[in-house]
Amino acid sequence: MNLAPVDYESSSSTLGAEIKLRNLRVGYAEQDVLSNIDLDVKAGEFIALLGASGCGKTTLLRALAGFVPVRGGSISVDGQDMSHTTPENRGMAMMFQSYALWPHMNVAQNIGYGLRLRKKSKAQVASRVQEMAALVGLGDLIHRKIGALSGGQRQRVALARALAIDPPVLLLDEPLSNLDAGIRANMRHEIRSLQQRLGLTTVLVTHDREEAMSMADRVVILNQGRIAQVGTPEDVFHTPANPYVARFMGAGNTLHGVAEIGPSSIDLTLDGETHRLPVPGQDRSGVHFPESQSGPVEILFHSDAARLGGASDDCLSLPGTVLQHSYLGSVYRHEIQVGEARIMVDNPHKMPIGVVVDVSVPATALSLFPAKSQTAVTGHEAATPAAQHL
Repeated sequence: MNLAPVDYESSSSTLGAEIKLRNLRVGYAEQDVLSNIDLDVKAGEFIALLGASGCGKTTLLRALAGFVPVRGGSISVDGQDMSHTTPENRGMAMMFQSYALWPHMNVAQNIGYGLRLRKKSKAQVASRVQEMAALVGLGDLIHRKIGALSGGQRQRVALARALAIDPPVLLLDEPLSNLDAGIRANMRHEIRSLQQRLGLTTVLVTHDREEAMSMADRVVILNQGRIAQVGTPEDVFHTPANPYVARFMGAGNTLHGVAEIGPSSIDLTLDGETHRLPVPGQDRSGVHFPESQSGPVEILFHSDAARLGGASDDCLSLPGTVLQHSYLGSVYRHEIQVGEARIMVDNPHKMPIGVVVDVSVPATALSLFPAKSQTAVTGHEAATPAAQHL
């Protein structure tokens, strides 16, 4: 079931609003959950809040909606301070993880609930309900009870109810987490398509990296109540600002070595062997290797960036031994012993356990960070900007 096309001329939905957060501080009881949050969201932009459980992403969404009081700083929408405005006066619609549908009402009654609260006439409610039901592909089901709907259909009812009030800002609290994998993947693209056509400013909370990257214009990665990095999906994936972001974005392989950084090349010494790799050219803007960063480093990379064999001058090539493998459907994931480290490498062909292989990782797929204590693993240094990317 696909979402219906939108007629730009006849659609009553408004263009999204601009959101600015300045030095925002939010918490519960005596505990601050969020602090020093500064973020600009453009009108019509889709932002995903991404991070591990307890990082503060849901609290930030609820603060935007007005359900959590602001302790400091400000939330402004189109230049108007909304920090202490009640939820019903913020012009925002929120779609909850549980959908929060009324089980004793049918589809039409659920979609029209917010309109009735706003004292719209019966004729206005009926017309808008028909419009929204058609928009999300539920035009034939408006008289059906909620209990008779599938998970995907309930999700569409919740979306239609949120959109019915013409919100300039749409807040989504993990709306797809209760759906089966196949339906979830389809709904990602449908919600994104609808958001783009209506021009709504949308903020999504998710712990799913793939969901955030496939839906959002920009991703905001939170760690321990602070912003660790903001950027496009490509930015945060390929040029993470710190080890926390790199690992959260799937760069689970870690090697330790010593870097000697020059103006045009970098020498990496691992297990007593030195490898010379190129420094990226001007096509990789923003990448820089200050001389002061030479020294012990952590080297992080994704399993699908590495390959078995195929060494070249612009690759880090290391010998290793296959410990085990598993089939992922399109590739085999191999666990490889490299020196004292164990890393994961994806390969289209299965390699026998115990065989010696060469692991090759393109220089552009490596992220280098100054080596630190064990806090580098837990992410306590997430606010530190010092990161080098090959």
